[in-house]
Amino acid sequence: MRDFPMFTTENGIASLTLKQIPYWGSAYIRIQDSKEPDKLLAECVDFCRCAGAQKIYATGHSVLEKYPLYSRIIRMTCFREGIEDTDASLIPVLPDNLEMFRQIYNEKMFGVQNAAYMTVSDSQEMLRRGNGYLVHRDGVLLGIGIAGGGQIDCVISLVKGAGADVVKALCHTIFSDTVTLEVALENSRAIKLYEGLGFIQNCEISSWYEIL
Repeated sequence: MRDFPMFTTENGIASLTLKQIPYWGSAYIRIQDSKEPDKLLAECVDFCRCAGAQKIYATGHSVLEKYPLYSRIIRMTCFREGIEDTDASLIPVLPDNLEMFRQIYNEKMFGVQNAAYMTVSDSQEMLRRGNGYLVHRDGVLLGIGIAGGGQIDCVISLVKGAGADVVKALCHTIFSDTVTLEVALENSRAIKLYEGLGFIQNCEISSWYEIL
């Protein structure tokens, strides 16, 4: 199942994320530009439904506000120097542990608002970029994450109470003055963790609504 970065009809332009339909049954619509947003949305929903989507979420236009709110994605930032260090070890993802990383990611991210299923090709791209990591301490896998370029893209803790160590370890890959991450406002546990490390809520990036 492939995505459609540019889904164009006479009623406007949208982006469709369909690749996780075979795995999680969900599809995402982002309205890019439309003078007839209701008609464009209906076309997108019909296409997603025909592709097998059981759950459809959309963002990008005020017309969506009549639907139930699903999640609000916010950006959080923190000064790099303000994050304490950790004795946990950061190990890059390599070909021999890549599939393990992918399996853990998909298991733990299932049900998380706006999380994307990691396909084999996605994991290969992550390996190429070199931004996937395992976090260990004394031979115990504390968690995994994706980070680089001033941003933490994924934090997964596998041991109770180890989330802070995973974040601190991932910050070893950040060399900019600030660290940025994105999280669903509804994910109160994650936000509490990040705020405890010094992150502050910066702005709301997008609101997603449940269409189907």
